[in-house]
Amino acid sequence: MSWNKNRPLYIVLLIQLMTAITAAAVVWFFLGMQGAISALLGGVVSVISSAAFAVIISRHKGYTAGETIRTALRAESVKITLTVSLLWLVFKFYENVNAPVFIGAFILTVLVHSLALL
Repeated sequence: MSWNKNRPLYIVLLIQLMTAITAAAVVWFFLGMQGAISALLGGVVSVISSAAFAVIISRHKGYTAGETIRTALRAESVKITLTVSLLWLVFKFYENVNAPVFIGAFILTVLVHSLALL
């Protein structure tokens, strides 16, 4: 856990990863391997972008409000850029992607991230 010094964000990432794996297992049961891979990729896109966010936030050392806001905005901009890039990469290079499953798993893990922070 040395890459992420923020324990709550680490727990959220674990919950997101478990959700992605569970979604892939459920989809595999109903739609087979290609659907499971699509679901896992959708979840992993969210986990990777959230991990990048967590790394930037956990390295924050400023104590003023301005520094905190700058760090939060930088972390969020990296997360959004990484998310869009990873979504594009999956659609570009994985020909057998099941788009509804992929996007559904992505949305599920994003919602889990938001709910787990509560």
